[in-house]
Amino acid sequence: MTATDVSLPRRVRIGYGAGSVATGAFGTVPGLMLLPYLTDTLAVPALLAGVIVFAPKAWDVVLNPIAGRISDRTRDPRGPRRPWLLRAGVALAACFALLFAGPDLDSRAIDTLWVLVVFLACATAYAFFQVPYVAMPAEITDSYAERTRLMTWRVAILAFTILLAGASAPAIRDAIGGRDGYRVMGLAMAAVILAGALLAYRGTSSARVGDLAPGPGSLRDQLRLVAGARDFRVLLVTFVLQALATGCMLAGVDYLAGDVLERDGAATLLFVCFVGPALLLTPAWSAIGARIGKKQGYVAASLVLATGAALAVLAGSAPAAVVFAAVALVGVGYAGVQVFPLAMLPDAAAVDARRTGSSRIGVYTGVWTAGETLGLALGPGLFAVMLAIGGYRSSDTDVAQPDTAVTAITWGFSVLPALIVLASLWWLRSYSLDETEVHRVDVA
Repeated sequence: MTATDVSLPRRVRIGYGAGSVATGAFGTVPGLMLLPYLTDTLAVPALLAGVIVFAPKAWDVVLNPIAGRISDRTRDPRGPRRPWLLRAGVALAACFALLFAGPDLDSRAIDTLWVLVVFLACATAYAFFQVPYVAMPAEITDSYAERTRLMTWRVAILAFTILLAGASAPAIRDAIGGRDGYRVMGLAMAAVILAGALLAYRGTSSARVGDLAPGPGSLRDQLRLVAGARDFRVLLVTFVLQALATGCMLAGVDYLAGDVLERDGAATLLFVCFVGPALLLTPAWSAIGARIGKKQGYVAASLVLATGAALAVLAGSAPAAVVFAAVALVGVGYAGVQVFPLAMLPDAAAVDARRTGSSRIGVYTGVWTAGETLGLALGPGLFAVMLAIGGYRSSDTDVAQPDTAVTAITWGFSVLPALIVLASLWWLRSYSLDETEVHRVDVA
């Protein structure tokens, strides 16, 4: 058995996957709750609300490569990545607890500024957690297949977290009501984030750490080299576009449930339909990838997701059960479009490290998470544009929405994301790394 074939202990797989409790909660709840909080509780106009949701994430696009370079150059007995899981994870939980806890001073300007500043702090802490976290698989194992198994655990736990956070956050808010409901929900989700960060830090204590020297040159020099890596570049563009589509759908859940389906508890049920299949089928996608390859599995999962999204356009005209079934199909595809690119990223970064003898893994993952953050941030912004085009009426009281707004919500949740996912596959066709190529470089 070669070094590249050695399986990781289950403790390490689960420990690493536990980090998705933190990333899943932070990636889900603001995308789901922040835009409705701004438009329907603070009465912020839709376009301005979209800017507030987007701006801190845009800051992460600049910060993430810097965070990656810093983690590459961290010298610590615990390795270059694990210390950041603890430091940034605690900071992220503290900032998130404050996000929905602004003082009620009856001032829209102060409310808006509070959300903007605190969300910026959240985004900063998240960058220093997420970038080292995503970099770890390339250093934990050299195995092409083991990285897929590692991502299977991560995505399964991610799916569970999305289900937990996505279903419970609206339920907590609705059970208490008003701004106090948002405050309590924020505290509960902060506790979930903190638990995930601590579990990941503890669970990876026995994992192998990186032993390659950080890449030479300035950050600009390293970014130029990373940008020149064709396989990484096309994989990144594909993933960013799909993050944009996912962010758009996530932002639309609350609006689709309240203004189109008009059913109590529909937001929670939509999340169960979305995440339930992912919980069950993530191992199946891993098995499919082992049989047909990661790239082909990624294409298949993307097509399933796009089909489900397109069928959701029937919301408002078909029975609600049809919409829930369409969203469940989205969940089936979503499991795959998380497993495969996250297993392909460390392949691309590790190939570069083996070829050059120096590590730019942190820079690779910094660019990757910057792109993911940009896509997830642009998603709610794009959905906010759809709301504005449709004439959505922002208000802190219940108001009837015009038919144009209902149509905009439906299309922003369905057809638009489906088209974006299909468009992303144009770039993926150029990806060329497979198991033979990765192992050839490892042996060399």
